[in-house]
Amino acid sequence: MNFGALSERLAHVRGEIARRQAATGWTHPVTIVAVTKGFERDAVEAALAAGLTDLGENRVQEALAKIDTPAGGRATWHLIGHLQRNKAKHVPGRFALVHSLDAAALAEELDRRAAAHGTAVRVLLQVNVAGETQKSGCAPGDAAPLARRVAALAHLKLEGLMTIAPFTDDVDEQRRTFRGLHALRDGLQEEGLWLPTLSMGMSADYGPALEEGATVIRLGTALFGPRGTTPGPAAGAGAGGAGRAATPQSGAGLEAA
Repeated sequence: MNFGALSERLAHVRGEIARRQAATGWTHPVTIVAVTKGFERDAVEAALAAGLTDLGENRVQEALAKIDTPAGGRATWHLIGHLQRNKAKHVPGRFALVHSLDAAALAEELDRRAAAHGTAVRVLLQVNVAGETQKSGCAPGDAAPLARRVAALAHLKLEGLMTIAPFTDDVDEQRRTFRGLHALRDGLQEEGLWLPTLSMGMSADYGPALEEGATVIRLGTALFGPRGTTPGPAAGAGAGGAGRAATPQSGAGLEAA
């Protein structure tokens, strides 16, 4: 694919980060995870050439095909999609951060695999704030006990929370989801857990996520253009799953998490 518009799209995203943070008083740095899901390996090279070194994938197998390349070896990889227990063995040494830990059994398996590899794995707890049955993530009410359990595992480093907002054009609904995650994180920190990372916002909804305090946004089409077509000059707005592109102003939907 032709990723000639990537630099322009990235400049737009960085401008949106500055504008949204200025409007809401946030000053913390924001990490852009470039989601290469659904794009060929040349997307990895294009991202690195543009200065994007944090790259994300939804599926382990697709990620490994990109990680185990010369270009892939120069990137910092994030696993942003659902992780099955039988794929946990592939995580240590390959993924710098797992955004989608959502169950005690998975945490224990990942801890065991990390111990065998002689390393620790950085993780985020995925919370299904909106309560959507089709999405992964623990229920908000289960987040505190699960977070404490994960934090006690010797080879996992719990660093924060992740969520995916409903696939909707209703910005207020998106905002409620992101605000709910932020409030949940603040409550956990009051209990003594240090959780600096809030991974929320994708290509169609990263604007409201930034306004609600996101520290990590997961962007695919906002950077690379629509999957399966040649990217044009227009930019998207969001971070993390498999979904539609959006105009920069819209702020709705899923991207690649």
